[in-house]
Amino acid sequence: MLHIALIALVALTFALLATPLVRRVAIRVGVVAVPRARDLHLQPVPLLGGAAIYGGFVIALLIFGDRAYVRELVAILIGATLVSLFGLADDRWGLHARIKLGGQLLAGITLLLGDVQIQLFGQPWLNWLITLIWVIGITNAINFLDNMDGLSGGVASIAAAFFLLLAAMNEPRQFLVGAMAAALLGACIGFLRYNLNPATIFMGDTGSLFIGFILAALAIKLRFLGNTTLVTWMIPLCVLALPLFDTCLVCVSRLRRGVNPFTTAGKDHLSHRLHHLGMTKREAVMTCYLIAGGCGLIGIYLTQARVIEAYLVGGVVALVGLGGIIWLERNCPAGKT
Repeated sequence: MLHIALIALVALTFALLATPLVRRVAIRVGVVAVPRARDLHLQPVPLLGGAAIYGGFVIALLIFGDRAYVRELVAILIGATLVSLFGLADDRWGLHARIKLGGQLLAGITLLLGDVQIQLFGQPWLNWLITLIWVIGITNAINFLDNMDGLSGGVASIAAAFFLLLAAMNEPRQFLVGAMAAALLGACIGFLRYNLNPATIFMGDTGSLFIGFILAALAIKLRFLGNTTLVTWMIPLCVLALPLFDTCLVCVSRLRRGVNPFTTAGKDHLSHRLHHLGMTKREAVMTCYLIAGGCGLIGIYLTQARVIEAYLVGGVVALVGLGGIIWLERNCPAGKT
């Protein structure tokens, strides 16, 4: 546990110290988010906060990581670096969605080469396919969620905290998950010092793609003792339910309006709709935090649930999510946010 605490502390300290520095660099080189019609900020805000998150995460693991997991850690770091570099290029020059998708696919393949993959099916090709879908899906879900001050970083911190707790509950052989979750938790909390409303810096795609990729890898590597895969496959879905719900809401809304969900942006996310319904921006973000925390607690419960109980709970969660999408589309459609 001392190792895990030190990893979190180093990542947090680095992010706290580095974020103001990368903010100055972003201003100097012109990597700033200029307000657009779809944005909530009114003044240009520097990007590149994700570089501080990336640096804190990597340095903490390089100092205190366990060499027994070098192959897997290297594969994860190479993939995470790839998506972060594509995000950096997008922040600086703008990239077509297909190019970013290609980078995410390449990063997912690095996980497969490092034997970091979902193992649910008897056919290897099916495990490879579902791994790539999962990695690309979660990476983009966190990227989609980065639409309000402190939202993506806070939800990622909550998810990382639950992954850390789950790793501690399912020892042994969970050091890699615990170490990575602690590093991500520390780095995100350090960054949030400057990203909570009113934010003085954004993480940009450099950070959101990196965080999403790491969370996807954490979910893949997490193992559960004393329960069957018929149940445990639902646990990461619960921990990451908030970003998955937001992505589904946006995709359904945009498809209903006849626009491409991945090349069109707008104020149609959960946080925007909560704000439109009367919450302040901070209240909307805190509500998302509470939902993410509640879903994480459901994930904890599922670790001890029997198959029938787990599927009843999972069914209720799915129905609540579906009902939430229908209610929001009827009472707060995207065109009115």
